[in-house]
Amino acid sequence: MIKIYHNPRCRKSREGLAILESKEIEFEVVKYLDNPLSFDELSDIISKLGIAPIALVRKNEAIWKENFKGKELRDSEVIQAMVDYPKLIERPIVVNQDKAVLGRPPENINLIVE
Repeated sequence: MIKIYHNPRCRKSREGLAILESKEIEFEVVKYLDNPLSFDELSDIISKLGIAPIALVRKNEAIWKENFKGKELRDSEVIQAMVDYPKLIERPIVVNQDKAVLGRPPENINLIVE
């Protein structure tokens, strides 16, 4: 089942959701701010994205600037920061089995749902 990790308040996330809706495929919407991801779930998503954890962080968020910016953090500490503060997670993320993409730009979603 395809999943979109979605924040309804984010324009890019809404655009990503619209792309999935236009495809007439079955998918699940995960509102990760309402139902935060566990460390293992987020680690698995990052692995599927094939990126370093820091690449998934929204570095302009006040939480990041005030608490983490400029610090040397291990990957596990970066992941834990996103688990503790889900607003730090870039969005949307779309997962299709063992693949995932970050919907920035939203058209990236087409790479794994065609």
